[in-house]
Amino acid sequence: MNLNVKNETSTLLAVVLGQPGSIGHVPTIDKTFDAKSYESVVNGVYPTEEAIYKEMSAFERILLKYNAQVFRPWTLENCNQVFARDVAFVIGDKIINCNIIPDREDEKEAYEVIYDQIAYNKIYNLPEKAHVEGGDVVLMNDTVFVGLYTKPDYSQLQTARTNLYAFNFLKEIIPDKTFIPIELVKHDTDPRQCVLHLDCAFMPVGNGKAILYKGGFSNPNDYFMLLEMFGRQNIFEITQEEMYYMNANVFSISPTVVVSEQRFTRLNEHLENEWGLTVERIPYFEISKMGGLLRCSTLPLVRE
Repeated sequence: MNLNVKNETSTLLAVVLGQPGSIGHVPTIDKTFDAKSYESVVNGVYPTEEAIYKEMSAFERILLKYNAQVFRPWTLENCNQVFARDVAFVIGDKIINCNIIPDREDEKEAYEVIYDQIAYNKIYNLPEKAHVEGGDVVLMNDTVFVGLYTKPDYSQLQTARTNLYAFNFLKEIIPDKTFIPIELVKHDTDPRQCVLHLDCAFMPVGNGKAILYKGGFSNPNDYFMLLEMFGRQNIFEITQEEMYYMNANVFSISPTVVVSEQRFTRLNEHLENEWGLTVERIPYFEISKMGGLLRCSTLPLVRE
């Protein structure tokens, strides 16, 4: 397989979609790793395996409708494998194997079926000190945006997923790209005060358009940089409540087709009526209760 992913919107040819089977029991509070899952467990609304299967099947049908080749990891017993983006990500023709949180290390085994089809010299393993997850890496051709957390309490926060060491390592192995760090706000138990990954606050769509959540950035200059880069007329700003429901975490199949949650009324109408995009609306509300949505569930391997 010749990997090729340079941005978020080019026509999708091959993708890994996470696995809904055998997700195990509802986690205890001390075994939740993000603020949304924490809230779901506390409130007794954590999704069932049946609901997750139904929503992921709807997503797979849309991907196949647009002729994308869909790969799935092996199913591991009692292991939540929904969010493929956390396990690895592709930049250009390289796949970077993430150092995910230790409790989720087993998930990586299930991707052998995908790695077997990729040349070994295109697979990059990170040094132990380099922490990064694919949700923090947003591609825009020659520019790579990376969501970071660099404050002294990094090691105390479960929701701090990508560090400066990983950012510098990525710059080193991919020297032909410009890497831009973006500091994110974090909180372990309040999902309205936490951006788990950059793709929960910023996502390019279409041609030169983007979804943006101003409150997700620790440094206001990062927000203004993105505003200037895209132009205000090409930005759709979401509210704190829309961020909470993960409106930014949509997934583009092409420059003209976006997969979105069916309840995102204001966003979906803007994408269609103002920007002329085709919006494929699917149910993904239950999965959102685990701290991720559509982009989180995917690992694109090849785009045009």
